[in-house]
Order: sequence, then structure tokens, then C-alpha cells
Amino acid sequence: MSASRSPYRQTRSSRITDEQIADLIYKLQQLIPQDQIHTAHSHHHKYSSTKVLEETCSYVRRLQREVEDLSQRLSELLQSMDTDSPQAAIIRTLLM
Repeated sequence: MSASRSPYRQTRSSRITDEQIADLIYKLQQLIPQDQIHTAHSHHHKYSSTKVLEETCSYVRRLQREVEDLSQRLSELLQSMDTDSPQAAIIRTLLM
């Protein structure tokens, strides 16, 4: 019987507290540039957890698009230049 209780105890003990969630949301909010947070109450520094998570997801998607765009531009640039040129060497160094 104790074997059946141990998974429950592990699950229960591994639950995250409301305080830990609030702390994680606060930390996430600090990572998002303030100009990225679109809210009618922009003068308030406290946002709902849902809003912070939505803005974080939106911000990450924008960053992914920027990375894809820069990757495409870099690929085009590398294809158009001499692979032995000093510029190509600098780009290779930056990519490694």
C-alpha cells in the first residue's frame, strides 16, 4: 500500500506554490522589454499572469521571426560573396 502512496506524495510535494508561480511570473515580466507589453493600463507595473504569459509568447514568436529573417539574409549574403574574403571569414568566426 505504501508503494501506491509514494507517487501521490511525490506529485503532491512537487506541486508548485502560488508564491512560486507569482515569483516566476514576476521574473518573466522582467525579461520582456516594457515597450513590448501592450495594455490599456501601461502605467501599472503589475499585470495579470495571463497577460504576462501572452506577451512572453508573443515576444518569443517575434524573436523567432527576427532570427529566421536574419538567418535568411545571412545565407543570401554568404552566397553572394567570395568564401575566401575577409568579410566571409568574419561571418564564419561570428557563427562559430
